[in-house]
Amino acid sequence: MRKVLISVGTRPNIIKITQFKKHASAHGIEVKILHTGQHYDHKMAQVFYDQFEVQPDFRQDLKPGTVLEQITQMMHNVTAILAEYRPDILLTPGDVNSTFAAAYAAYQSKIPVGHIESGLRSNDLTMPEEINRILTDDITDAYFITEKSGIENLKALGKPEESLHFVGNTMIDTLVAYEQSIDRSKILENNALNEGDFVLFTFHRPGNVDEVEPLNQLVDLLLSIAKGSKVVFPVHPRTRKMFEQNDLMPRLQSNRNIKLLEPLDYFSFQKLVKHAKLVITDSGGIQEETTFRQVPCLTVRPNTERPSTVEIGSNTLLDFDVPLIMRHAEEILTGKTKDCRIPDLWDGHSTERIMRVIQAM
Repeated sequence: MRKVLISVGTRPNIIKITQFKKHASAHGIEVKILHTGQHYDHKMAQVFYDQFEVQPDFRQDLKPGTVLEQITQMMHNVTAILAEYRPDILLTPGDVNSTFAAAYAAYQSKIPVGHIESGLRSNDLTMPEEINRILTDDITDAYFITEKSGIENLKALGKPEESLHFVGNTMIDTLVAYEQSIDRSKILENNALNEGDFVLFTFHRPGNVDEVEPLNQLVDLLLSIAKGSKVVFPVHPRTRKMFEQNDLMPRLQSNRNIKLLEPLDYFSFQKLVKHAKLVITDSGGIQEETTFRQVPCLTVRPNTERPSTVEIGSNTLLDFDVPLIMRHAEEILTGKTKDCRIPDLWDGHSTERIMRVIQAM
């Protein structure tokens, strides 16, 4: 029986691996999950494992330290688990620090690396995620690709065609598998929200929340949207901390059209995405989730590593310019939306395609 170790460290990447254990036995594969400890807060990690009924087989704790110190810790810890379990392949999803740390540990341990979501590029080297993508893909053996831009990027790098596997998006597998649980969420009723009658916000990227000027722009944008629409904003711990440090929370809390929520469990958040009239975000994964739902999305970033969400999906990429964002938002809120479709192979069966590749290796 082939042995697969999947290494995850953050909430977004937990979402990408929920279906592997369910499909493992049908393919004669044993799957174990390693949590690196990059996200350790209950609301940012454990609540997701609980909802998906998928618990890590190996858990690691990270000591406080710099980014480099924590990456080094993760490499050391993953190496120890690899020596204990000796998998036939390590799968590592996404583009976070633990993605690269696990890949490098496997590379040094002479264990093949499978990168889920490989080939994506923003071409912005100021983003830590872009560095992680490049480094991980450089030492990957099996590339599991979510969209056609990934194939083009990897071919341009000279990666062998037999190692490129266009499988679709495992994040969509989770949406499809848990649709009934999402629909059962009471998040709308609990917050007096009606379907299609609110704007959903998420902001957490350092470039948008770590400095005073963009943080004030974010508050201005929220207040501008709230003049004509209800706004729901699950506040990331990083963003909340910056609001509080800069004494901006009172401006938001005093507006009755703005609902500030704690970080939400997966089912509650996806219920909001499904029924929002518009999503405004700086996230990566939400671009994909809104594209699958065909919900209009404005992504406030100078670039995206997921171009299919813009080229054929419901996503629009915008600079952080409040009047510009407001013009686009007002068009959408008055019914002027772009034509869009769901990218190829975003159909709920991507995990099974990856399993078939591993089975044949």
